[in-house]
Amino acid sequence: MGMVKFEEGKAYEGGCHCGAVRFSVTMPPDPLIRRCNCTICAMKGVVMIDVPISTLSITQGEDALTLYTFGSGAAKHRFCSRCGIHPFHQLRSEPDHYGVNLACIDGISIYDLPDVPVFDGQNHPGDGNDYAYVGTLRLDRHSD
Repeated sequence: MGMVKFEEGKAYEGGCHCGAVRFSVTMPPDPLIRRCNCTICAMKGVVMIDVPISTLSITQGEDALTLYTFGSGAAKHRFCSRCGIHPFHQLRSEPDHYGVNLACIDGISIYDLPDVPVFDGQNHPGDGNDYAYVGTLRLDRHSD
């Protein structure tokens, strides 16, 4: 099983499923990889990597992105209006960061991650709760 490893300061390219939206993101030191159990993230099933907003640039298809917000409106979920994939969203817990959909980064597979921590977005720090994790999602590969 491979491991997902990012090189600090290196630019990585990515995009949505149909290719309308493309972006470039420069990796910060020790980027945080996680899932979230809030209502939208649980439905999306996304594994995200947290990066400062200043490190991501949309290189194509900004006009294809649609914005969705709910609740406090602090999190800004962006998705491709053509294929429906969510390449990144502005985090509620860290508004100066994007949660980039790891599966949207070229050449990266979320299935190369044996363990992914799950952030407790249902009991969000923005609602007065502690910043916490509820567990770890694990992939145990079959050895055929």
